[in-house]
Amino acid sequence: MRLAFILLFVLLETLFALPFHLIKKETDTQNTPTLLVIGGIHGNEPGSYFAAALLAQYYTIKKGNLWIVPNLNHLSIQQNSRGINGDMNRKFAQIDLNDPDLESVRSIQEIITSPQVGLILNLHDGHGFYRKEYQNTIFNPNAWGQTCVIDQGNLNTDHPYGNLNEIAAKVSMELNGDLIENHHFFDVRNTNTRFDDEAMKHSLTYYAVTHNKPAFAIETSKNLPQLHDKVFYQLRAIECYMKLMGIEYERTFAFNPETINILLKDYGYLTINNNTYLRLENLKNSLSLIPLQSDQNDFQFSHPLGSVRQNKSNIDLYIGNEKICSVIPSYHPKGNCSDSISLLIDGKDRNITFATDFFVTADFKIINNDSNTRINIIGFTKEGVKDESNLRVELKDFDPKYSIDTSKKSFRVEFYQQSRFCGMVLVHFK
Repeated sequence: MRLAFILLFVLLETLFALPFHLIKKETDTQNTPTLLVIGGIHGNEPGSYFAAALLAQYYTIKKGNLWIVPNLNHLSIQQNSRGINGDMNRKFAQIDLNDPDLESVRSIQEIITSPQVGLILNLHDGHGFYRKEYQNTIFNPNAWGQTCVIDQGNLNTDHPYGNLNEIAAKVSMELNGDLIENHHFFDVRNTNTRFDDEAMKHSLTYYAVTHNKPAFAIETSKNLPQLHDKVFYQLRAIECYMKLMGIEYERTFAFNPETINILLKDYGYLTINNNTYLRLENLKNSLSLIPLQSDQNDFQFSHPLGSVRQNKSNIDLYIGNEKICSVIPSYHPKGNCSDSISLLIDGKDRNITFATDFFVTADFKIINNDSNTRINIIGFTKEGVKDESNLRVELKDFDPKYSIDTSKKSFRVEFYQQSRFCGMVLVHFK
């Protein structure tokens, strides 16, 4: 299932050249409306985009339709910034044609106004805890945290989800039935945008409302102590809206903050140019001499928030706002080896292909009968040997400083035709 949605959002971006991911989980596009969930309009609100990512990874839709944009403002997410080009959520009424955010804003506007979309959720983390009466600088009417935000009480036209105040109140009540701490309770915040809030007239949700689309913002508090607390409430709110719309779903995890915390640490894997593979779990902070092409490298993450950032001498790998590794490349032209790899693992024959991995208990051997292909087992050396195929290799034979992981048990096996790089696999010792 996870591979299926990964392929789907890669395909959608390829076909439509979107500047963000759009993940579609659909069962009936003709007769039922679609819930559109948007995360990451502000890059310093990780509860929003990590909740959208878990929604994409671990939920299966059994009835109805769900569209997810987990990383609307992906460059700002990398830099943990509200908006590196200014506040994107203030550009929906009017945007300069030279604004760097123009493509993202125009693209999401087109998705919002799609006839199939029946309700929009814009996910945020907001300051403090909203209270109708002032208590202190954290609990007060100007706070945004722990709110279901609406721009007005009702849509001006007949719509099955047009009573925004009633829906937001119902969702808040359901959320308050299962709180981590009592002071985390939710309330409805109506900005009354048309008459009382000039800035909000430029927001995503008000743009939707003015196009007769029910839109709500879910604001979890930035003052919640842990990311998984924010994601827990975001997902509970999303489930409330799915229930409201008759969207039936299954999730593959026990729904509690502790389990969510574990899922948030699963960064998945990365393939590069369809011939290089990295597991991102326990990855070292820096990896040297990773074979890449001099231009047009294709990075494909299994995680919806995976992204890269090119620097002068290295490429940084991100999951959301977390930089997990800096890759120092070694540039090679592309080789043309066979991608069918024969192995002897713990005495048993096995065949794999490039950009995969395998696990070993005792030892392994790369079987190679092609004199034009050279195998380089990174971290392993044997005097006088240039091609390291057809050799029995154990963990004790490796120099641990060449491992890719902090446990020092995972190593690269690279395939070359002279100086041309063909591909790589990973070996993990149990």
